[in-house]
Amino acid sequence: ELVLDGGSGAVGLREIARRAGVSHGAPRRYFPTHHALLSAIARRGFADLGQRFAAAVAPTAPPREQARALATVYVGYALERRGMFELMFRHDLLDSSGQEDTGQPRLRAATRPLFGQLVSLVSRCRPAAEAEEAEVTAAALWANLHGVAQLWAWGSLPLMLGEDRPGLVERVVDAALDAHLGTAAP
Repeated sequence: ELVLDGGSGAVGLREIARRAGVSHGAPRRYFPTHHALLSAIARRGFADLGQRFAAAVAPTAPPREQARALATVYVGYALERRGMFELMFRHDLLDSSGQEDTGQPRLRAATRPLFGQLVSLVSRCRPAAEAEEAEVTAAALWANLHGVAQLWAWGSLPLMLGEDRPGLVERVVDAALDAHLGTAAP
């Protein structure tokens, strides 16, 4: 709730303890540092996003449709859960080292599979691409989708494109897919 309401800056061990009704030192038993706490929250965000991907992507659909579903969920998640989304990609704030001691998986274990899923879809959409090219294209597509999400959330894209037009976010997502995967067949 703190992340969703106020972003990563609103998350503190004392406030969590207050809301949980425990002493302010109690969370330190589970999260020795603020980074460890933020990382645990980010892992939950990645798990939620992964579940949404799984629910939206039909395994029997053509790769392009799967990529569109994934892209739409990604941007939708960013707009719906803005504070969590921003935290999840702030690796400068997150701790992926030393987490073995907490019994929690490293943050990379939560992030890499989602990127791997995108790389797989890109390589299936562009079968002639070599593995490294598919990975770079997936990274560029991800950056493009992330930018769409951020610029929409900040109000820049709605301002430029006219926010009252229905389906506009989806059209921008489709344009990003076309730019990186080639134009979809009619």
